[in-house]
Amino acid sequence: MAEKLATRVVHAVCSHDCPDSCGVLVTVEEASGRAVKLQGDPSHPVTRGFLCGKVARYLDRVYSPDRLLFPMRRRSGVPKGPLPVGEESAAFERITWDEALDEIAARLHTIAAEHGPESILPYSYAGTIGQLGYGSMDRRFFHRLGASQLDRTICSSAGGAALTSVYGVRLGTAPEDFEHAGLILAWGANIHGNNIHLWPFIEAARRKGARLIVIDPYKTRTAALADEHLAIHPGTDTALALGLMHVILREGLEDSAYVERCTHGFAELRQHALSPEHAPDSVARVTGIPAATIERLAREYAQAGRNCRRPAAIRLNYGIQRSENGGTAVRAVAMLPLLTGAWQYVGGGLQLSTSGTFPFQSSVLQMPELMQESPLGRPARVINMSQLGEALCSPDAGVGGPPVKALFVYNSNPGAVAPNQNDVLRGMRRDDLFTVVHEQFFTDTADYADIVLPAPSFLETKDVQGAYGHHFVQISQQAIAPLGEARNNVRLFGELGRRMGFPESCFDDREDALIDQALETDDPRFQGITRERLEREGHVRIRMPQNAEGAVLPFSTPDWFRTSSGRGELTPVPVFHAPVESRANASVYPLEFLPRKADNYMNSTFANIPIHQRMEARTAGLLEMHASDATPRGIADGDEVEIFNARGRVRLKAHINGHVAAGVVAARLDWNKLSLDGANINALTSERLTDIGGGATFYSTLVEVRRLDTSARAG
Repeated sequence: MAEKLATRVVHAVCSHDCPDSCGVLVTVEEASGRAVKLQGDPSHPVTRGFLCGKVARYLDRVYSPDRLLFPMRRRSGVPKGPLPVGEESAAFERITWDEALDEIAARLHTIAAEHGPESILPYSYAGTIGQLGYGSMDRRFFHRLGASQLDRTICSSAGGAALTSVYGVRLGTAPEDFEHAGLILAWGANIHGNNIHLWPFIEAARRKGARLIVIDPYKTRTAALADEHLAIHPGTDTALALGLMHVILREGLEDSAYVERCTHGFAELRQHALSPEHAPDSVARVTGIPAATIERLAREYAQAGRNCRRPAAIRLNYGIQRSENGGTAVRAVAMLPLLTGAWQYVGGGLQLSTSGTFPFQSSVLQMPELMQESPLGRPARVINMSQLGEALCSPDAGVGGPPVKALFVYNSNPGAVAPNQNDVLRGMRRDDLFTVVHEQFFTDTADYADIVLPAPSFLETKDVQGAYGHHFVQISQQAIAPLGEARNNVRLFGELGRRMGFPESCFDDREDALIDQALETDDPRFQGITRERLEREGHVRIRMPQNAEGAVLPFSTPDWFRTSSGRGELTPVPVFHAPVESRANASVYPLEFLPRKADNYMNSTFANIPIHQRMEARTAGLLEMHASDATPRGIADGDEVEIFNARGRVRLKAHINGHVAAGVVAARLDWNKLSLDGANINALTSERLTDIGGGATFYSTLVEVRRLDTSARAG
């Protein structure tokens, strides 16, 4: 019998950009130091012992033969641009970390001296959402340098700002409480695809008789499993929410006592919602949802929680805020439980984000006061990450001041995920742009780098993390040594700060010290939560106010609100405006385009891993269409098509199915280098911003589609 190898189990946390923030148990062989097994933490009340399909196969990513393991410099004479898959390293030469850091520091010194420090632009997002990896030493470094500040808007800024405008804070219904709901609205939320740990609670509710209704322009995996799918026209969620309000208020279904006690501006909202333009017949013409369905949904929603019925919960996700009036849409939907008083019941309310639950000391980690010590002596200008193409291609970066001469990318892959892709890539191709990319793989962005630095996975570093989908703070212990010479953000930017000659001792802080700083607060929510306790227990539920029965009911009383009025804000009233790029304004480009995320990728993460590619093979390289749009264009299932607008064009194969309604087409995100003609769907999206929060408007995109004649190519 073979001798059983000694192992140890380490508690980590999945740091990918997902609301679930799963507790992960990592089994490591003692002799080799190699991770051999991952499983969900069975003691975690939300993870409950299982992982999503993406992370269950995470070791394929960690130990991929394509991992970047050493610092590399672009070879002299090799132009920036797309590199053949599997051959990227030929364009670079291996260098030491000392050589890399010295060259980066020297180049940044020179650029700052010649063009001003604001000509240096950091670009990062949520490749990791741990407190240290997302924003700590990196922010200290760029603040002290005087680099341009990055407005991190690409994912959730419109929704976050909108929710805060109504409630004053980003809180919501706990996932465990969804089990007690009688009606669940998944509004722009593909729960089964990207919030899978909420699904068992929804299924438990359904076993007790709850109904799940999905409101989404695409037939997602969640929609296919729901009791009802309402295929709303893209960008019309505000109109639907106002239509529901119209019926609720017309029939007196609001909770008057709760409205009086916990809201501000009701009379103005009531007058607005009851106007004829918000009547179900009018709303039906805008949204594509029948008037009778709007009437029925409004009554079903408002009457939940009354007469022994279980309450209504809304799982609102960020899809609806990625349109031009997306901030207003979130505000309108967020007002619905304020009208019905759903917050008063266990299982009622709404969840968009719970991130405001966690009082991490971000300002201590990031030290914005260091900007005063920079050569500028003031806060640097701000550049919106959703307008990177403009920033790189405009002589004043689109906001005034010097042109961008250095780009430092980490925790992100803008070469694939940023909108208006052709301008982004044109900007990154500039010979006079010095680009550093800190990455795990040769992504679309790394193909344009001057210096590439190896980054670790979440198994290879230590961090502390909250969540935007539950109420547990967790420690992520380092399970294995960094592969190759990978360095995390704390080590990278701390060392770079010293190379730049910054005298502040804060650049010497290491992981444990930073975790202590993140947790050190008098806020009662973190009472008793220390690094040492987290190291012992793995996860701890934060302390939330409870009522006399011991229930945590956000916004059930005025004490919960953090608005200026101390109550839920119903004004300014939400007003529906059709997006500029929508069927209401269609002309040359008549089809509304949904640039979707893949269920088994995390934005562009995992797109290069073979096992994940196999899981996504069903939709690889496909444009999903409705027959009523395909037939007049002479397009049959399987035909090669070109989808285009004034910004760009992409080649795909038509797939005519029931996943989109008439007037809508959809395709999913992939890396450019893994796409036909080297162009992914962001060649079509724009840099127009949302109405609130300055967010990206991926889902307000008009296109046309034509069939390609492949006979000449085949001959």
